[in-house]
Amino acid sequence: MGVIEMNVLMSIIIPDEILTTTRMTDAEMRQEIAVMLFHKEKLTLAQASRFALMNRIAFQHLLASRQIPVHYDKVM
Repeated sequence: MGVIEMNVLMSIIIPDEILTTTRMTDAEMRQEIAVMLFHKEKLTLAQASRFALMNRIAFQHLLASRQIPVHYDKVM
């Protein structure tokens, strides 16, 4: 019996008001969400860097600038 792989796409609409209030760009908001999910060990380094639309090294530098340790492939 084979494995069935499902890809689910979820769209999130963030109102301009939120971006204006937080003074963040779309890219910065994606990075913040990716960092938070990585820090909470909900995403791996690879998943979080893809979500942030950053290469892995750049994402690691972002984590280092926030003193967030890198854990590898440890998702709960």
